Amino acid sequence: MNEFQKSIQIRWSDLDPNFHLRHSVYYDWGAYCRVEFLNEYGLTAAVMQQLKIGPILFREECIFRKEIRQGDDALIKLQLIKAKKDYSRWSIQHHISKNNDQLCAEINVDGAWMDVVQRKLASPPEKVHEVFGRMPKGEAFEWI
Repeated sequence: MNEFQKSIQIRWSDLDPNFHLRHSVYYDWGAYCRVEFLNEYGLTAAVMQQLKIGPILFREECIFRKEIRQGDDALIKLQLIKAKKDYSRWSIQHHISKNNDQLCAEINVDGAWMDVVQRKLASPPEKVHEVFGRMPKGEAFEWI
């Protein structure tokens, strides 16, 4: 897959007193994009519950570049930038843009999979391998 992207609707409640996007909304959009990717390729919450696994984040960082305001056309993309061969650890990068691809923010997350019964980090089952194998890879993607 070359690209995964989602259009984002900017709501009044997403704005701060300066009438641009609140900082925490960027993080919400990142989570939304990741979950939409997983859902689209069959790794839904119900499937994860059945497999007794769940994703966790170790780090989440946003680099703000341009403000986003009500009326802008916002778009978020994701790409895998690092992963272990079994996808037990991974890093995903998101690009948030507005109005014809003007980069506004970059979100970087580092995560892993947890066995929700044992409450420990785990190597994920084959379904995760299938889904993460379909995630677009960044130009500088590397196996770790």
